[in-house]
Amino acid sequence: MKTPSILIATALTVCLAIAKDAQPPAPVAEIVKVETAAADTPVVQIAVLLDTSSSMSGLIEQAKTQLWKLVNEFITAKQDGKTPVVQVALYEYGKSSLRAEENWIRQIQPLTRDLDKVSEELFALTTNGGDEYCGAVIERATKDLAWDANPKVYKAIFIAGNEPFTQGPIDSKKSCQNAIAKGIIVNTIHCGSESQGIAEHWNQGALLADGKYLVIDQNQAIVHIEAPQDKEIVKLNEQLNSTYINYGKEAPMAKARQLAQDSNAAAKAESGAQVQRIISKASANYCNTGWDLVDACKQKDFDITKIKEADLPEEMKKMSVEERKTYLEKKMAEREGIQKQVLALNKERENYVATKRKESAKTDTLDTAMTKALRSQAEKKGIAWEK
Repeated sequence: MKTPSILIATALTVCLAIAKDAQPPAPVAEIVKVETAAADTPVVQIAVLLDTSSSMSGLIEQAKTQLWKLVNEFITAKQDGKTPVVQVALYEYGKSSLRAEENWIRQIQPLTRDLDKVSEELFALTTNGGDEYCGAVIERATKDLAWDANPKVYKAIFIAGNEPFTQGPIDSKKSCQNAIAKGIIVNTIHCGSESQGIAEHWNQGALLADGKYLVIDQNQAIVHIEAPQDKEIVKLNEQLNSTYINYGKEAPMAKARQLAQDSNAAAKAESGAQVQRIISKASANYCNTGWDLVDACKQKDFDITKIKEADLPEEMKKMSVEERKTYLEKKMAEREGIQKQVLALNKERENYVATKRKESAKTDTLDTAMTKALRSQAEKKGIAWEK
């Protein structure tokens, strides 16, 4: 359990929805069709394990706002000349409203590209007291998730927390060793002082699994440097949303989720979440093939004639097959044009922010800690970034 004097929390981005203390959440219909990467597309797999015990509210607030920034790290990355697809998984651990027989652990999302769902879950997270078992949650993530066997895939666990790393019934050292045996790097993020983290063996977990031992202040506000390009990027989001073409019975819920996560990010605009989300939406990693025809038609096996008329939006039902193809091509061109504008503005923005950031040196928060580890580790897998 946490003591009141240790307002230190746990770690990462990214993401997760949770049962309220005494009441389970209302069932949410899932989108059945979540597209994975094509066989020749590079993949990045990241599992974020967040301590959601009582003192971790600050950590969760950081995670809510930084999912998009984490994904955006790979916008300009290439492996074998191709941009990697990012899959994110989320776990929570250490909350007393979870199941004791499962060591107070819950998988919130398996490895997925459905970033809106991940964001939705993060914004639904709550915290309360509990027992934090790092070894147990690392073991669960290692065994349960569909990790890619390809040795070129960057696979990493980021676990954040502030209780002793060795707590619980599962040997944390063995869990880390088992993870790296499968090619999964374990990065540990201690919410508190570096010396305390070392005394409680957080550094040992990273050493055993080729990871990095990171330290953050979970109660520090995320530093967002407002740039001249931000307002224009926000304006372009409305145009971007107009290019989505719903199809299938799950589309209304998925579209509503998209807009809800736009609103959640806008409510955290001071942390940079709104701008970072829009930048993500302009990238290849924001993919909604399960409900959006523009994304769906980019797939090799897509055939508009196989889409039932009942699953089409009203404006397309009266169109001929050729008119439908033309309409999709038009919307695709519109979206690509808007996305190019956003990414061009982001390049200008990054240059501006880099200059301003040199003027301030603060303690790491979740976003900066993870970025440091991600880039150095992914480069060893042949992933390179534009200079």
